[in-house]
Amino acid sequence: MTSGSSGIDHRSETSGSVERLRAYLHEGVAVRGRTTDDVTGAMREAILDGVLSPSTWLRESELATAFKVSRTPIREALKRLADEGLVVKTAHHGAMVAALSLEDVLALYVVREDLEGLAARLAAVRCPEGLVEQLDEINADMREAAAREDVAELSKLNLSWHRALRTGAANPYLERFLNQVEHAVRRLPATTLVHPGRAEEVLAEHDAVARAVQERDGEVAEQHARAHMRRAREIRLAVLLGG
Repeated sequence: MTSGSSGIDHRSETSGSVERLRAYLHEGVAVRGRTTDDVTGAMREAILDGVLSPSTWLRESELATAFKVSRTPIREALKRLADEGLVVKTAHHGAMVAALSLEDVLALYVVREDLEGLAARLAAVRCPEGLVEQLDEINADMREAAAREDVAELSKLNLSWHRALRTGAANPYLERFLNQVEHAVRRLPATTLVHPGRAEEVLAEHDAVARAVQERDGEVAEQHARAHMRRAREIRLAVLLGG
C-alpha cells in the first residue's frame, strides 16, 4: 500500500503511547532469537489497532524504551513493517506509520473483490468438512452481536468469517495476500458495520456465500463474494466521505 504524500505530518509521537505499547509485548517472550519477531508482531498489532495511528513518527529510542529492548530489534522490525507497507521510511526523518489515502482505499477494494471472489470459488469447489458449519456458526454469533449492538465484537467476528472462508480455499498464496488485505482493512477508520442497516446486509451476504459453498457451486459463490465486496466498498466510501 502506498501512503500518499497528503498523509505525512508531524502531529503525533510514539512517546504518548509507551504504556499502551508495552501491553502488546507479553512479559518474558522477548528472549534471544525471538526478540525481533515479537517486537515486529507487537508493533504490527499496535498499528492495526490504531494505537500507533497513521503518520505517527516512530522514534527508535522511544520504541526501545516502550518494549524494554535494544534498538537493534526495533530497527529490524521497522524494516519488516516497511516491507509490509505499514511503515514508511524516509532518508532524513526516520520512520512513520504509513497513512492510507482515498486512492489507497479504492485500490484496496479492487484487489479485495478479486481475491475474496477467488477464495469463495476455491472454498466452494473444495467444500472441506466442517467449513459450512463454521461459516454458519460465526454468522450466528455475528447476528447475536448485532442484536446487542456490540460493534467491536461484530467487526472481530466479521474478520473471523472471512478468515474461515480463505482457510477453506486451502491456497497458501491466496491466504498470504488476503492476510495483507486484512491488515489494510483493519487500519481503515471506523467500520462499515456502523452504517445504518449494514450489519443486516452483511449477514445476508455471508449467508448467500455459505449456501453456494454448501452447494459446491464455485461460480455462484464467487459472484456473491464479489457483490459482497462491491457493497462493502460503496459503504466504506460513504463512511469516509460522510455519506
